[in-house]
Amino acid sequence: MQERHDAPLAPLTTFRLGGPATRLITAVTDAEVIDAVREADETGTPLLIIGGGSNLVISDKGFEGTALRIATTGFALDGTRLELAAGENWSDAVARTVAAGLAGIECMAGIPGSAGATPIQNVGAYGQEVASTITEVVAYDRRTGDTVTIPNAECAFSYRHSRFKEDPTRYVVLRVRFELEDAGGLSAPLKYPETARALGVEAGDRVPAAVARETVLRLRAGKGMVLDAEDHDTWSAGSFFTNPILTAAEHAAFLDRVAERLGPDVAPPAFPAGDGMIKTSAAWLIDRAGFTKGYGAGRARISTKHTLALTNRGEATTEDLLALAREVRDGVHEAFGVTLVNEPVTVGVSL
Repeated sequence: MQERHDAPLAPLTTFRLGGPATRLITAVTDAEVIDAVREADETGTPLLIIGGGSNLVISDKGFEGTALRIATTGFALDGTRLELAAGENWSDAVARTVAAGLAGIECMAGIPGSAGATPIQNVGAYGQEVASTITEVVAYDRRTGDTVTIPNAECAFSYRHSRFKEDPTRYVVLRVRFELEDAGGLSAPLKYPETARALGVEAGDRVPAAVARETVLRLRAGKGMVLDAEDHDTWSAGSFFTNPILTAAEHAAFLDRVAERLGPDVAPPAFPAGDGMIKTSAAWLIDRAGFTKGYGAGRARISTKHTLALTNRGEATTEDLLALAREVRDGVHEAFGVTLVNEPVTVGVSL
């Protein structure tokens, strides 16, 4: 277990923003993770858990307490059953399952971050989300001091949400278990229209899993959603805002605002979200509110490739980023009456 004091946190995040931590511990085994968490809890020390750093917005002042970087490793494949240590690189794990001829997570290729973060956020992209394949999450319960195994049905998964996100100070994810599919090297049925169009097939069709993965990587790269140190469009947290989910009444009011602003023939994206709810597109809202690709004149700007990504152009501060985020959020609300919610976790700051 490595320990550093007054340690910079910006290099541990994909935004490359944020001040130092009083102490930074890097844990490489589950036991080291648990020991560090227990020590912090027993001494009343504030604790920040860091995995791949792809979903964090940290204050310019940094973090007064212990930052725990989970760097555990472990990839175990038994037939169609997969177990990943929390510190495993997610995108690399996806590549290894595809190479093994298995389906179920191939369309989540290129998502930055660690495996342990995936159940917290119920990570998903291009028609897949981890809730569909996770069977169990092994976690340290800070309330009881026990290591617990939580089955999928008790994870309370929903769109970009889970019981782990609902109660972020209780559980520390140690391992994640999945049940994948052996479809003879083919992908799971494609659900996302953009992916199907790019492949020249219909939604519901299967293609070779490796081809699906490569296609998703190409689509993500075109939007600046695959990490590249030389490309400032990837100095981001990917999608900064979640897609709004509206009640029927909220959606009707939204459509009235769209007609008033853009004309009666304009139809915004709409997708069933269960229980009579309707999901619309945050990217569409941002663009139609006037915040187009590359928007901004400062050190933090909207990506030149995708309106949903807010980016550090190289010398930004967290406050620069938050000022842009607030401008976008408030502009969308003024235009359409819909309030966008940030997807990344904020540390020491708020939107």
